[in-house]
Amino acid sequence: MIIRVRVIPNAHRSEVVGRIGSTVRVKVAAPAIDGKANAELVSFLSDFFEVKNRGVKIVRGQKGKEKTIEINGRSEEELESVMETIP
Repeated sequence: MIIRVRVIPNAHRSEVVGRIGSTVRVKVAAPAIDGKANAELVSFLSDFFEVKNRGVKIVRGQKGKEKTIEINGRSEEELESVMETIP
C-alpha cells in the first residue's frame, strides 16, 4: 500500500493527527535533524500498521515534510481497515 504523509516534527509525542483528503498527518516526537524524524516516522508507522520496521519504506520525500510511504507486511484489506480508523 502506498500512502502520502505530512510529517510534523518536534511534537510532544508521536501520533496520527488525521487526514486531509488522501494525505495522513502525523506528528513525530523527534527533530528534523540527521534523519531522526524519518526514523521515528518509520518506527511509529510500523507500530500503527502492525508491521515490521522493514515493512515501512520512505519512497519519496526524504528531506521534505510531504512523504510517499510504502507499507508492506499485511494484506491490502487489513491495511485499508487501519486507514479507515483515521478520522
